[in-house]
Amino acid sequence: MAKHPRKLSMVRLKRKWASDPSAQELPFINDMPLIFLGEIPNMPDHGVFIGHYSGKVYSGFHIWQFIEIPDEET
Repeated sequence: MAKHPRKLSMVRLKRKWASDPSAQELPFINDMPLIFLGEIPNMPDHGVFIGHYSGKVYSGFHIWQFIEIPDEET
């Protein structure tokens, strides 16, 4: 299994997912980067995220679709 982003790290969709046309319909697509709050305990591999700009909370999305943003990009 792929490594999850660290809690409270800034994340974005992996290129594979961001390039998919259906990604444009995701509620957070224009609110990235997101801040990863952590995995939902009773929904393994699903996480809680906060939009960095709006402060909106997004939950239930697959953690493995996100990658932590490198320090030099923040």
